[in-house]
Amino acid sequence: MSGGQVIRATQMFTKHGQSTKVSLIKEIGIGFGLGIAFGLVWKTYHWNEKRKTEEYYEQLAALPDKQ
Repeated sequence: MSGGQVIRATQMFTKHGQSTKVSLIKEIGIGFGLGIAFGLVWKTYHWNEKRKTEEYYEQLAALPDKQ
């Protein structure tokens, strides 16, 4: 393939001027929002796991000793 064919192929798949419509502020905002959302889900999951573990050991401590 020569260089001219590569340029023509990229023009077929990429519309002219699409790269000028990218908003840096919008991209940062979306990334920040997704990061906060996934971080909240991650922390909530681990808080629930910690709560389950603590409840398990509390129940284990409440059992009478078998000696």
